[in-house]
Amino acid sequence: MFATLIIVLGIAFITAVTWASYTLGKTKTENARVAGIIGFMLCFIPPFALIYLVVLLVKPEVDVV
Repeated sequence: MFATLIIVLGIAFITAVTWASYTLGKTKTENARVAGIIGFMLCFIPPFALIYLVVLLVKPEVDVV
């Protein structure tokens, strides 16, 4: 029971970080797909994933022509 809860929470964290990285990457970077992939890779080390999300939050928006 406890292992199932840990697995479900891990999958939810992976999904949330990847989605947030992609969503922030659409306005804050020129390539949202790369931002999502980096977020997915960093989600396996949660402190780095959270730092990455904070960096994306404080980054100024990119003007895409």
